[in-house]
Amino acid sequence: MDAALRLALERAVMDATREDYAIRAVAPVSGGCIHTALRLDGEDATGRVKHFVKIAEAERAALLEAEADGLAAIAKAGAVRVPAILAQGGDDDHAWLVLEWLELAPLAGASGAALGAALAAQHRVPFAKFGWERDNFIGATPQKNGWHDDWLDFWRERRLHAQLRLAAANRYPSRLMDRGERLLADCEALFRGHTPKPSLLHGDLWGGNAAALADGTPVVFDPAVYCGDREADVAMTRLFGGFPADFHAAYREAWPLADGHEARRDFYNLYHVLNHANLFSGDYVAQSVALVDKVLAEFA
Repeated sequence: MDAALRLALERAVMDATREDYAIRAVAPVSGGCIHTALRLDGEDATGRVKHFVKIAEAERAALLEAEADGLAAIAKAGAVRVPAILAQGGDDDHAWLVLEWLELAPLAGASGAALGAALAAQHRVPFAKFGWERDNFIGATPQKNGWHDDWLDFWRERRLHAQLRLAAANRYPSRLMDRGERLLADCEALFRGHTPKPSLLHGDLWGGNAAALADGTPVVFDPAVYCGDREADVAMTRLFGGFPADFHAAYREAWPLADGHEARRDFYNLYHVLNHANLFSGDYVAQSVALVDKVLAEFA
């Protein structure tokens, strides 16, 4: 870390805490692929302190601003623990987001169950419409939001159609676009008798974005928040693994899922598989085609 950035981060922490602060050491933190993630070992009036910081190039400041907005929204809901925001800002060269440092461990049975119950409570926080007041990001991909009255229209246009347009721009197989457009035209069959209410969603709830404190308190981070069908959050917890069976059992006990959720799970997870295809290409392209075919087969 160069001296100018170190000084800027020290000033940001001092402005937030109203206390003297100095960075004594900096250590890299693994897990991120979009920003530089670091642990700051510092010293203030109370003694030694640690913070977690994400640093990006100045032109990517919007990603960190959106992340801070999402963390604040989940914190305000008061159901699921998130890292506290200490400072968010930037200068001509860098943007940063400074958070409290948390010692985290993978979810286990008890902490997974606690997260399942807490997530169900978060999903019960009432909202009037679907979407969100600002655009944000899913990974590095811009995620358009706005407020909408119709959930399925929002999901088709703002989520799946947006990813299909990116896939077309990437010149992926025409079968993906053709079958994807057919799915968008016919998917109302998946929602017969299912009229979800707007729930506050984490939005990117895969296993790498959830963990637990030493006392078992679950913690989530790196959100892509919006208001939508709660099944979309639950669906993603099944996509890449990482959530113990106790998580799913506790969620269902707190708020059972509606009939047909298994078919809608694939429909919702298609958004994330398509996003991975558009970001990383490779096997995700074939996986996207296969998932479109699988969902279409549900109402063929």
